[in-house]
Amino acid sequence: MKLNDAPTLPARLDRSRHAAPQVFERLREMIMSLELAPGTVLSRTELAAQYGLSQTPVRDALMKLGEEGLVDIFPQHATVVSRISVGSALQAHFLRRSIEVEIARTLAEQRDEALISRLRETIEQQMEQSDLERYAQFTVLDLAFHRQMYEAAGVPQLWDLVRRLSGHIDRLRRLHLPVEGKTLAVVRDHTAIVDAIASGSGDAAASAVRAHLSGTLSQVDQIRARFPTFLTDH
Repeated sequence: MKLNDAPTLPARLDRSRHAAPQVFERLREMIMSLELAPGTVLSRTELAAQYGLSQTPVRDALMKLGEEGLVDIFPQHATVVSRISVGSALQAHFLRRSIEVEIARTLAEQRDEALISRLRETIEQQMEQSDLERYAQFTVLDLAFHRQMYEAAGVPQLWDLVRRLSGHIDRLRRLHLPVEGKTLAVVRDHTAIVDAIASGSGDAAASAVRAHLSGTLSQVDQIRARFPTFLTDH
């Protein structure tokens, strides 16, 4: 993986929307993709100049990133992209696994044929994007697959919660991926989840979700060996 030392920040904003949320969204995306790697210093003054803004919306965006643990803010000194916290990643994983296991059980009990068809359609789209060169779109579809499950179970706000808390584990996953064969493994896992839901077996659905979500954290030592300055246990 090649990480940029001097990423280019897109400067044009949609003037019909508030500026701070847009700056937050763009910086968050760049942090999550590791275009802004752990340890990168973010200058409020430079960001404001690049976006053509006052420092207030930039400050607000950085504060929101700080609330998600994606940046460390040192008052009167600097704002730095945070190191990836293995402890935070473990907690986010525990939360997501706990929720999705119960969602899978619920959906297996409901056996909604329309939902099953929608999930299979998403898997088919993932297959079309399974080439590593299309990994960004594959990831979008991966998130869409899981969000469909939360919405079908009637708990869309829990998806929003999980996403807000997933910054560290998602960056950890990004360091681990993409690797050859991983996208097809995800497709197989998703297919196993849908097959279990379609069978009406809550236990099988829960087991399929648990297996699917177990991968990245088992590779922490290998990831740390490759990127020793990016991770922290705290």
